Amino acid sequence: MANVQELLDIMGKISKKSEELIIKAYNFALQGHLNQKRMNGDPYFIHPYETAKILARLGMDTETIAAGLLHDVLEDTEIKEEVVEKEFGQDILFLVKGVTKLGTLKYRGHERHVESLRKFIVAMANDLRVVIIKFADRLHNLRTLQYVREDKRKRIAMESIEVYAPLANRLGMGKLKGDIEDAAFPYVYPKEC
Repeated sequence: MANVQELLDIMGKISKKSEELIIKAYNFALQGHLNQKRMNGDPYFIHPYETAKILARLGMDTETIAAGLLHDVLEDTEIKEEVVEKEFGQDILFLVKGVTKLGTLKYRGHERHVESLRKFIVAMANDLRVVIIKFADRLHNLRTLQYVREDKRKRIAMESIEVYAPLANRLGMGKLKGDIEDAAFPYVYPKEC
């Protein structure tokens, strides 16, 4: 179950101000996603929490981890941009909005993945942290893919292998690339597993 102290422990020694930001983002996202469920029946908040834990394990900064906790509040709750900006500032709002925009990418087969890469590159030019949050979001979604419809499951897994993993590799994030491939492979090539 989600526990803010576990997240703080993964982050290690941080300032009091950073700790307060993480606790605030944790509670804000928890409240925002209250009464929402994932397809497997878990509370929805587990997803942004696990995304934030992945970011913490990658050694990301406090703002990025806070944005990981908040990454779905604009898309999946009634919370407005103005509220996120008022509570967390422009930088975190920028990261959350960037992840939301990347979330609109839909994989349309190998020949169309160039468009997805173009959008990732544009996001990276603005702030690489947006792409890293999206990688963490995708990795946690891959880890719970068994609860998604089969057709959607295969599309998400193929997109992960053909777009996300190579991009992580190009960014020098070999461990993340391997984690994405390991999580996606059984859904793209079930007979090989």
